[in-house]
Amino acid sequence: MAKITPPTKSATKTATKSAVKSAAKTAAKSSAKTSSKGRQTLELEAKTRKVLKLEMPKAAKPVNKTPAVSMAMAPKQREMPPNPPSRPSKELHVFPNPAPERDYVIQFQVPEFTCHCPLTGQPDFAHFTIDMIADQQCVELKSLKMYFWSYRHEGAFHEKVTNTILNDIVKVTDPRFIRITAKWYVRGGIYTNVVVEHRKKGWQPLPSVDLPSHGFQSGLLA
Repeated sequence: MAKITPPTKSATKTATKSAVKSAAKTAAKSSAKTSSKGRQTLELEAKTRKVLKLEMPKAAKPVNKTPAVSMAMAPKQREMPPNPPSRPSKELHVFPNPAPERDYVIQFQVPEFTCHCPLTGQPDFAHFTIDMIADQQCVELKSLKMYFWSYRHEGAFHEKVTNTILNDIVKVTDPRFIRITAKWYVRGGIYTNVVVEHRKKGWQPLPSVDLPSHGFQSGLLA
């Protein structure tokens, strides 16, 4: 019977190193093949996506039917001026009478006069009519408007405020004649009309001229 000689330690180590190297080479080759296949797969997927993207129809852009409003077309809101161009005032302005050689009537209608009752604070409204025959000065219209506006937040009795307005106009214009008729709207079921007038000393009105009256003519036979 043949005698079996056990391998030596050096032979065992050499065989183990050889087996390890062989296994490492095999694993490296397998990994390289796997990496190559992986790269090929990724490249194929990228090419497929690119082809599909080219073949797919482009989505139509949504059409905006509402026209864009430019800033130039947008309406602008007027800003409140820091210094308002007009405000209430008790100052009346005048200008020279353009025709002092004759008597002629200037009439002002103020249909929206407003003040309030000095006792109750309730608003009062009146329609003022000013008939005036100027002498050398006429009252300026805008200042008259601002003057009437100044009574909006003041309390005054009907009789008092009507006489005050007449006195203020006479003071600045010294007219030949002025009459103010204030028709106050109803309060407590009562309408009040206040009529005040001023005549310049020494002024005499010209006699009135009576003209013949004629009936209404329509052009149609009765």
